[in-house]
Amino acid sequence: MAAAESDREVPSALCTEFLNFSAKDTASKWLQATDLYKEVYQHLACYVPKIYCLGPNLNPQSEDLLAQLLLQSPLEWYLCGEDPSMGLVKLEQNNQPSQLCGHVFRVGEPTYSCRECAADPTCVLCMQCFLGSVHKEHRYRMTTSGGGGFCDCGDTEAWKKGPYCQKHEPNISDSCQEDPLAHLSPDMVARCYNVFSIVLRYAVDMLTWEKEDELPPGLEPPDRHDTYYCMLFNDEVHTYEQVIYTLQKAVNCTQKEAVSFATTVDRDGRKSVRFGDFAFCDQAKSVIVRNTGRQSKPLRVQVMHSSVVAHQCFALKVLQWLGHVIGYSDALRRILCQVGLENGPEGENSSLVDTLMLCDSKMWKGARNVYHQLLMSSLLMDLKYKKLFAIQFAKNYECLQSDYVKDDHDREFSVTDLSVQMFTVPSLARMLIIEENLMTTIIKTFVDHLRHRDLQGRFQFERYTTQQAFRFRRVQSLIGDLKYVLISRPTEWSDQLREKFLEGLDTFLELLKCMQGMDPVVRQVGQHIEMEPEWEAAFTLQMKLTHIISMMQEWCATDERVLIEAYKKCLTALTHCHSGFTDGEQPITLSMCGHSVDTIRYCVSQEKVSIHLPVSRLLAGLHVLLSKMEVAYRFPEQLPLSELSPPMLIEHPLRCLVLCAQVHAGMWRRNGFSLVNQIYYYHNVKCRVEMFDKDLIMLQAGASMMDPNHFLMIVLSRFELYHIFSSADCRKRYNRENTNKDVVQQNNTLIEEMLHLIMMVVGERFEAGVGQVEGCDQIKREIIHQLGIRPMAHSELVKALPENENKETGMERVIDSVALFKKPGVTGRGLYELRPECASQFNLYFHHYSRADQSKAEEAQRKLRRLKGEDTALPPPVLPPFCPLFASLVNILQCDVLLGMLGAVLQWAVEPSGGHWSESMLQRVLHLIGMALLEEQQQLENNSEDHDVSFNFTLKMSRPGEAPSNTASVLALLENLQNAPHLEVHKDMIRWILKTLAVIKMIRERSASSSTVSASGSHRQEEMVCDKDKAERKRKAEMARLRREKIMAQMSEMQRHFINENKELFQQSLEELDASTSTSLEHSPSWSDASLVCVGPRCSRPGEKRQVVTCILCQEEQEIRADGKAMVLAAFVQRSTVMSKNRKRPPHDPERYDPLFMHPDLSFGTHTSSCGHIMHSHCWQRYFEAVQAKEQRRQQRLRVHTSYDVGNGEFLCPLCECLSNTVIPLLPRAKGISSCEQPALGQWLETCAQQIRAMHSAHRKLQPVSEGFDISAFCRSPYSTTIKEMLTTFGTATYKVGLKVHPNEQDPRVPIMCWGSCAYTIQSIERLLVDEEKPLFGSLPCRQDDCLSSLARFGSACWTAASQSSVQGHFIRLLAALVPDPQVETSPCILDIDMLHLLVSAVLSYGSVHSQDSSGLSVDAVHLHIFHLVTVAHTVQILLTSGPGEATMEQESGGGEREEEEAVCRLYNTLKTHLGSSLPEMSSGWHLWHCVKLGILPYLRGAALFFHHLNGVPSPPQLLGACPNQWEALCGYLSLPSNLLQLYYSHLDLMEPLLKGCPKSGGDKSRAPTLCLVCGTMLCSQSYCCQTELEGEDVGACTAHTFVCGAGVGIFLRVRESQVLFLAGKTKGCFYAPPYLDDYGETDQGLRRGNPLHLCRERYRKIQKLWRQHSITEEIGHAQEANQTLVGIDWQHL
Repeated sequence: MAAAESDREVPSALCTEFLNFSAKDTASKWLQATDLYKEVYQHLACYVPKIYCLGPNLNPQSEDLLAQLLLQSPLEWYLCGEDPSMGLVKLEQNNQPSQLCGHVFRVGEPTYSCRECAADPTCVLCMQCFLGSVHKEHRYRMTTSGGGGFCDCGDTEAWKKGPYCQKHEPNISDSCQEDPLAHLSPDMVARCYNVFSIVLRYAVDMLTWEKEDELPPGLEPPDRHDTYYCMLFNDEVHTYEQVIYTLQKAVNCTQKEAVSFATTVDRDGRKSVRFGDFAFCDQAKSVIVRNTGRQSKPLRVQVMHSSVVAHQCFALKVLQWLGHVIGYSDALRRILCQVGLENGPEGENSSLVDTLMLCDSKMWKGARNVYHQLLMSSLLMDLKYKKLFAIQFAKNYECLQSDYVKDDHDREFSVTDLSVQMFTVPSLARMLIIEENLMTTIIKTFVDHLRHRDLQGRFQFERYTTQQAFRFRRVQSLIGDLKYVLISRPTEWSDQLREKFLEGLDTFLELLKCMQGMDPVVRQVGQHIEMEPEWEAAFTLQMKLTHIISMMQEWCATDERVLIEAYKKCLTALTHCHSGFTDGEQPITLSMCGHSVDTIRYCVSQEKVSIHLPVSRLLAGLHVLLSKMEVAYRFPEQLPLSELSPPMLIEHPLRCLVLCAQVHAGMWRRNGFSLVNQIYYYHNVKCRVEMFDKDLIMLQAGASMMDPNHFLMIVLSRFELYHIFSSADCRKRYNRENTNKDVVQQNNTLIEEMLHLIMMVVGERFEAGVGQVEGCDQIKREIIHQLGIRPMAHSELVKALPENENKETGMERVIDSVALFKKPGVTGRGLYELRPECASQFNLYFHHYSRADQSKAEEAQRKLRRLKGEDTALPPPVLPPFCPLFASLVNILQCDVLLGMLGAVLQWAVEPSGGHWSESMLQRVLHLIGMALLEEQQQLENNSEDHDVSFNFTLKMSRPGEAPSNTASVLALLENLQNAPHLEVHKDMIRWILKTLAVIKMIRERSASSSTVSASGSHRQEEMVCDKDKAERKRKAEMARLRREKIMAQMSEMQRHFINENKELFQQSLEELDASTSTSLEHSPSWSDASLVCVGPRCSRPGEKRQVVTCILCQEEQEIRADGKAMVLAAFVQRSTVMSKNRKRPPHDPERYDPLFMHPDLSFGTHTSSCGHIMHSHCWQRYFEAVQAKEQRRQQRLRVHTSYDVGNGEFLCPLCECLSNTVIPLLPRAKGISSCEQPALGQWLETCAQQIRAMHSAHRKLQPVSEGFDISAFCRSPYSTTIKEMLTTFGTATYKVGLKVHPNEQDPRVPIMCWGSCAYTIQSIERLLVDEEKPLFGSLPCRQDDCLSSLARFGSACWTAASQSSVQGHFIRLLAALVPDPQVETSPCILDIDMLHLLVSAVLSYGSVHSQDSSGLSVDAVHLHIFHLVTVAHTVQILLTSGPGEATMEQESGGGEREEEEAVCRLYNTLKTHLGSSLPEMSSGWHLWHCVKLGILPYLRGAALFFHHLNGVPSPPQLLGACPNQWEALCGYLSLPSNLLQLYYSHLDLMEPLLKGCPKSGGDKSRAPTLCLVCGTMLCSQSYCCQTELEGEDVGACTAHTFVCGAGVGIFLRVRESQVLFLAGKTKGCFYAPPYLDDYGETDQGLRRGNPLHLCRERYRKIQKLWRQHSITEEIGHAQEANQTLVGIDWQHL
């Protein structure tokens, strides 16, 4: 296979033929031809096989070039009649550009929809149009496209306003009505017509051709070769892995080639995997079929003749060419549309477009995509033909859908996916409903595909095979089409539209009849159900239809005649369903409280019951509309209201609600989870609008037409509670029968649920049409009750509210009136809180609360009331009045049966007998009484003078029972309960009820005595009652306060006694406290502040002080001494590019790289951080060995990555679980030797030169000649063995990590890496402090302080663990960079050295030289000299790289820095004399001095940190805060003159010669797109195509990039998911909240909600800070410890 991959040579005979070919001549020959069709076909037959498919690899570049030359060019010449490069341009100039954008979306492209102006959610704009439109100021939604749709800019039907962006705005002068063909000459039109019809016919013939070995007539090639292709086709059944494995076997290719084949097959739908003669290809085919056909149907493979493949390739090319050509002119587009839709000789439905559509499922993916694109750019862009195409599409609809259901490609590759482009256009949709009866067609097609029915004709999903389940999923797309058709409601109706809509409704009712009563359940008694029944399919269907049902009702609501007809039809359907439901139900009579009613005997707990009742629910919806549209009052004669049988209407919804109650009561436990899930979804926000809510409305509708007593008796009977409440002595409820405890518990729950149902029937009035409310009142109420539970984020609220078909909840319109928004901090999200004034609308028994929600809400509301100091009663809220059609429902509250029930429960509460009642039952009864009283109060207050209020609950509640039993009245029982000790909780509520009662009595008396008294009386009465209440509460509060004070007094008395008795204890601890504070204040030195100096002979070291620390593992205290046990800090060393100024630098070869000099661009560094926890070295070693052993055991058990990698020496700090990979030994401070007069710089340089000569000769084994420097004096290491061991441990770890090599203690580069790490860590901390605007000292957390001082002291000691001569060699080379040394060959240019690294390395390496120095030089003096040298070098560095300044800045400088400016000019000019013309002229001394100060400050701050930690000098107070004269303080602390140039001029004779060697160098001083947040590179994450190999493993693009850009650590933004990704190494990663928030202060990971997102600066800074602090790895470690699922992700493939 691979051998043939090379590009083939075109045979030379062909070459001459191609060169002599003239497109112009061919075209003119065609113009003369009589039979053009035959001529063109002959030309294609001759040339296509010569160009395409001559070898194993299809479509290299040359094919396209030749095809353009030999095949497309003559067509274009013929079309234009002149040179196409001229002709096409002319066409384009004459063309009126289309107002439609028509940009086709690719997969993953961003799309924008306006939530205010879009006609429906499918109307979207591409990014360009969106940015140029008015909608970007509106509330919009972002999504990523699945591919295949196009931009709706310019379509006036898609937008309520603002249909055009700036680019597509039509010119007013254009008359859009004219025919585009008018611009073309008639013979041009004829030529176009000829070419298009021939070429399109050819393409359609070839793409729908099914024979593998021969061609259509007229295309047989003159000479036929015997070559074939083995062509593999895509399907959606087999996985990538299966295909790759099979190909490796079948055509023995490598894994890489197989992956590329599989990728191409998945992308284009087919790929040739073998080329050769028939037998050779057939053998591969049989292997593939055999291998993939074992579990499922095999992959589709065909052996095709190469000429057939060639023509198919060119056919695709031709379609693309047509799409390209019609882009030049609307006229050409129109001609192509005409050609495509012209009926062929076979008559109806035989046009070329029809042929393509009907063969859609037989084509491969690539061909489908190409012709769908052409349809979009031609037919759908021309409004006239869009209509004609839509009609053809509707005619073929059934056929296309059946093909799609059988086809295994996804919907986006099917022609049926174009339905969204036509059905969502309102005018087209109406036309198709009227002319093609589209609604009926869609629903019929849908019902036909769901063939499984039971005996009653209902759908049956039990034991669905996978095949059927697959088809069921496919068929659901039809519901989507129906939704598109219904999405915009008609404003005016024609008679035809009415007729066709009602016909569609009939079909729809047939569908609902098949659902009414499906999946019935029967209660399991005895044993648990064996097989969980299938319930999901039915609910899926219900969910998909939810919006359709709502939209049908909305259509009905727009026209009264349609509504009346629909209501009648629905009622007939329901009656029809009920006639089939009689399952031998016998009639019985119920009587209670002097009323009786006839009904049937039916037990939910014994018979079949179903939760699916779409027909009843649709009728309930229409019934509400009758009331809302007032049709019921205006045309009562046209409605069959008198024929309604209310008991029949409520029967099934009531059974459904009883089923829910019984499930709550635990009676259906043995039916398993499927029932629990069904009940959950029945109440869930996705389904409840068309399920639970409608059942409730149906009960309300039925009850409003019945005697309330009868209604309640039927309810009692269905709840199976009738026997409890109907017995004469029900109030002494079964004292005698000692019933089963479970049954009692169940009955209690059932009574609670039934009382709740009565509350809902009377109290749920927020549906427009049931109560007198607006639509937005309902949403307000939902929000109030959601926020009543707790403050919620915007997204939580949206989830809790039902969405309409446009994915809108209507929340934004009302949210501000009921809630206050609280902005989020750096973490967390914005929350809405309920406005305090809305709390009075809270209803504890809100019908959408689950039990859990209710108890949370109750607790939250009571807590609020307590805080405000109110009583904790939660009385029912005031309700809006009912609409007239439902007005009689209030009578339920005052009917005898209800009063009997309330009395019974209160009686049980007065004398509680063995748990036969529950507190929540009582609470519900009190709530019902409250509702009744409020109803009465409202009716009285709203009553106009002449009416008498018929609602008189107060009268009935105070009336005792009839003669024989003489039961107490409800009122009497309440007064009894008020003093019952066991009901403390309900006191407040009872008090509220009695108070309201008093108010109502007042109103009644007043209206009876005189109707003239104003309403103030009632208020006065209320106030009196209130005052009494307040006084009582005040008294109680006062008592409580006194009691508290008394207790407090007792406690403080006891404390005093205790202190007196244990005086000496306290004295001691106070003294200790004193001592510890004084020692910790290193910053209160005994010297005057001015003299604090951290480097040089005058270095102010504090007195010797013991440093004692505690080991976190064994808790022993230990003093830090050079000869003591080693103490270590847990540390983490990592490679870092945080400070990098050049990410393009290639990584160095670790084996040969010399790290002695750090380049100033800091492209890679080694950073050390520590959590600051201290251990004994031996304790740590034991701990680490235990971790290793545990890891080995774990590896045998389960192969999961932990959050740390023991193989790399990683462990978690035993105390804080911070990721660590080594330990730093803690060392005592170096002792300073203050000796006699120290030599000046010149003297020291001479001494130094001598010492260096001595060392050179010693290293070359010559005899030393030098006094005062003893090379042979081998110095003993002052450190104990454990400390030496730890020195080696940390050194090797830094070396291993920093260079990415295997550990090697002997390598001379070990100390260099340690010094580098010390310098790099200081630099990054210094930059971090600048970024956060913190002072240099005093603001670092102690863990960083400890880390820095350990690093600096370790650096000065690490030479003792290495070979002394190699460290001396390093020192010699370091010094040579500053002071030329003839014996050192290659010193780097001064501009290529980072000076802080140089300083740190030179100072720390000097120890190895000093150990052999006997001349009495103090280390401090040498440090100072080195420091001065490096500082001057840095100044020179800055001057060499400073650019020319702005002359205007002169004025800013006063005279204060005059001498500095003169000095700096002198130095600059000196440099100029050495370097000649390469330095620019500088006039401004101020600018130069400014550059020097700015440039050198980071270096000086770094040096101050370094010497502070190395020598342990206290920090000067000026640097502890942000004070103005920082520069002077810094220079003083570093014993530098504040005019730095004095350093140069005071040693002019020494410094000048050093300048000569400085060259002027060019070096400057300073599928899923994923953005690297460090360097801004765009990568492609998670795809097979972009995997690269890294250290022998396949890794994804992001992982590979981290090793180039971030030394193995990376921060990425996954753009389309809006997700931040942290990666470290290959196996570790975590997701982090993105810094983008929407207007509600929430992140939207995965763009699920699509709200506009904006960058939140604080969160961005937080991520930035994590990176700068080198905490990414630590963050990942913590995330993985906290969340085990992160551990299982294959991070390396991202």
